Amino acid sequence: MSRENAILTYTNTLFYPLDPRAEEIHIEDIAHALSQMCRANGHFKKFHSVAQHCINCTLEARARHLSERVQLACLLHDASEAYISDITRPVKCYLKEYRKIEHKLQQAIYAKFCLGDMNEAELREVEAVDNALLYYEFERLHHQGIHKQPPRVFSSPDTSERNMTAVERQFLQLTEQLLEHIASKNRSLEL
Repeated sequence: MSRENAILTYTNTLFYPLDPRAEEIHIEDIAHALSQMCRANGHFKKFHSVAQHCINCTLEARARHLSERVQLACLLHDASEAYISDITRPVKCYLKEYRKIEHKLQQAIYAKFCLGDMNEAELREVEAVDNALLYYEFERLHHQGIHKQPPRVFSSPDTSERNMTAVERQFLQLTEQLLEHIASKNRSLEL
């Protein structure tokens, strides 16, 4: 592929969104980009980053006593946006090719972080957490719910306007902690 088909990431990596390769996926790029992207296509009353949403999803999964794999998947569930941005839900449903690209990229990211074998139950848990936090964010940051029946939230999501660098750092720390716990569990299962 030619360089015209690549983006240059925060870590100065040439990344090909249509041909994602594990060695070009860096958690530093994901954390940095997502910490600077605003949720709700920038329409919230104050800045609330995609990274902060992902952190809140992870903490919600933890409060629900979901596995560390699901917690990590919650942290990374929007990671493809670091490379291809996002399109709002009402429009995305009409963009079949975009959804294919997003899915392929998201699968490559999950595989890079040892989540390529997630089962349907785990994916449903991630989706439930994501949808609950989406409702909570709109209620807190737009002062109106987006569903008739509010979902139950088990954690206390932080919707304060936070420094991007602090959010990026927390995203990286959570990733490191979860990867260490998952690796430790896998080692103990091998013994």
